[in-house]
Amino acid sequence: MDKPNILFILADDLGWSDVSYHHSEIRTPNIDRLVQSGVELDQHYVCPMCTPTRTALMTGRHPGRFGRHATSPSNPPVLPDGYETIATSLRNCGYDTGLFGKWHLGSKPEFGPNHYGFNTAYGSLAGGVDPYNHRYKQGEYSFTWHHNGQLVEERGHVTDLIADQVVKWIESREQPWFCYVPFTAVHVPIKAPQAWINTYEDKVYDSDPNRDRSFKIYAAYTSQMDHAIGRFVESLERMCARENTIIVFSSDNGAIPDAPLHSSDQYPGRQEEMPCLGSNLPLRGQKAQLYEGGIRTPSLINWVGTLLPSKVTQPIHISDWMPTFTRLVGYTTNQDPLWDGMDIWQLLTGEIDRLPERPIYWNFRGRDYALRLGDWKLINDSRNERVELFHIGNDPYETKNLATEQLEIVGNLSAIIQDEQKKDNTSKRADID
Repeated sequence: MDKPNILFILADDLGWSDVSYHHSEIRTPNIDRLVQSGVELDQHYVCPMCTPTRTALMTGRHPGRFGRHATSPSNPPVLPDGYETIATSLRNCGYDTGLFGKWHLGSKPEFGPNHYGFNTAYGSLAGGVDPYNHRYKQGEYSFTWHHNGQLVEERGHVTDLIADQVVKWIESREQPWFCYVPFTAVHVPIKAPQAWINTYEDKVYDSDPNRDRSFKIYAAYTSQMDHAIGRFVESLERMCARENTIIVFSSDNGAIPDAPLHSSDQYPGRQEEMPCLGSNLPLRGQKAQLYEGGIRTPSLINWVGTLLPSKVTQPIHISDWMPTFTRLVGYTTNQDPLWDGMDIWQLLTGEIDRLPERPIYWNFRGRDYALRLGDWKLINDSRNERVELFHIGNDPYETKNLATEQLEIVGNLSAIIQDEQKKDNTSKRADID
């Protein structure tokens, strides 16, 4: 059989309860169908914010390895020049590679995706953008909308523009391909075409009209993205490539519940307060936190005819995808990968039902840390000088802090965090403070 195509879709700030298969009021029929015919990843972990999650996906390593700036949103470059990413590895193995959407691992063209394994790159070099003017926050990195490193001005809604480029690209490939689609939806500023907003107009979701309107726009923004995903699947069907394409869907972190005006008016253009947005319930926490709601997101992998519909409840991490896919296609990296992630393929196929126990480690902003080992999870919040220990198996919603009752476990997990901290900064760029 030919090497499979790989379509990796990453939503931005989509919460645990923002998909209809998690009983949301938001309609996501295309994502739902991919779950129903694929493998639901019930404990797929990411990082609390955008840049670190993208770093882990691209490298198979925890973001702290690349310096403190890689553990929070970063406009300075994250990866050393020439660093081998998942795209580089797959390209070396005969794949065509394309990125369509948000990069956020270096916001100048000389640090863009074309320099890290992508033959084709399109979208925002920086972070989330206004859906219509495609501008990031005001300042040096506001205008980074580009095509292959060349800044471009375009009209249209960002989700539609990204989807158009993806469909055009995958339908014109002549070799196996890796297509990475990091949508800017549903990151602030939250704006959706009126036609999508109208699909929610017949319902009332909140007695407060401002909250009701805000949620409807957020829901519309999400459904528009879901529709784009449906276009990708339809395109694969047209090409008779559906059974030879692996589709992964996830979100880069949890949702935010609201967006005060001061969070959106950093972006050029007219912005407004959004008092009701996403939800991570019943998980605790949100984006920019190390609770489950910030780092555990709705996720799936779908490969029709190869992976049987199932649900994986083992903890996995976004850094696992690089070792998994490179080994699946029979590629050995040119450099010592020092991966933190592991090959999870046998777990996905059902050949095994448990992974070897391994620590999953979070360094957030170089000051807050967390570790998951088995069912235990430790959070070390330096700002509030607080240590929290939860047993996720018995207490998935993190309601009871067991730190004072389980001092030995706190000590053991803290020692592992210290060992992991020693590996941080080992691949930091020399030109970053």
